[in-house]
Amino acid sequence: MELMNVDNKYLQRVLPEITETHLKTKVLKLGFIGGGSFGKVFKAELSDGNTVAIKAFREKGAHREEAEQLEILAKHTSVKMPEVLFVYEDEKVAVMGMSFIEGSNTLNPAFLFKSRKQKQAFARAVIQGMLEWHSITGEKFGDLKNPVYNTWAEYYRREKQEPILKGLADLSEKGKFSRRKLEILTEATEIFNRIYEETAAPVLIHGDLNIMNIMADVKTMKLTGFIDPKGTIWADREYDLFQLLNMWGNSFGLYETYKKAYPLSEYADFKVAYYGALHEASMRLGGGLIMPLWEDLDINRLKNEMKKLRRLL
Repeated sequence: MELMNVDNKYLQRVLPEITETHLKTKVLKLGFIGGGSFGKVFKAELSDGNTVAIKAFREKGAHREEAEQLEILAKHTSVKMPEVLFVYEDEKVAVMGMSFIEGSNTLNPAFLFKSRKQKQAFARAVIQGMLEWHSITGEKFGDLKNPVYNTWAEYYRREKQEPILKGLADLSEKGKFSRRKLEILTEATEIFNRIYEETAAPVLIHGDLNIMNIMADVKTMKLTGFIDPKGTIWADREYDLFQLLNMWGNSFGLYETYKKAYPLSEYADFKVAYYGALHEASMRLGGGLIMPLWEDLDINRLKNEMKKLRRLL
């Protein structure tokens, strides 16, 4: 994995020229508006009157992957998504220019104080948009363009479980990852592999639809858009749900709203908790930001679901 330059001062210097070259208009103002695990986003006001979003990625090649994911996902949901305007890469930066989605991402604490009615309407709109993706089925599991796995269990074991647990074990040996957390994840993996039943058809998933990637109007909490897919693949639909519980997404009832709209598998709560905990721990192995607080919350959620499951098995 090759990491790119996402230093704010450097990006403030080079992004206007890159944008002007591709869009053939002058950048009047460029401002940093946010960043997540995999990149930083800037708002560019242009001389032609338009406003666009410019995203700089931490990982080489990630801009092309996200552009492909955005274009496919946008075709299969009625929720607004950014239109890709250009992609650019050199030896230092990987950049994508997009149309600008109005609103604020719902990690904004202001949304926690909205009325129950507003939160419920918001949750229903989000889940309806997700279900539109999940109604699109494929023939095999895996890569968006070239899925090759006949079962989800085979894909998940080879592409996620085995490499992540091996990487975390190596970190643990070096004292860089908690042995106790590794023990919990290992035990949970054994449980997951024992109870998993292959009933799911491959569906199109966003892969990273947490509240940082859901945009809404700050005053009304009306959904305005979905952004920033990561890991869009053909998957078990339940793999797309753990992000709904990430951060304080559960305060909006997103996961429970999905469960009411679509019947999930018998052990869905455990599976979703397991997916989330293993994914968050895997941030220690790649180019994403490490968030110990979220990691601890995911591990604790998994422990609780394991306790419930032991009483049933």
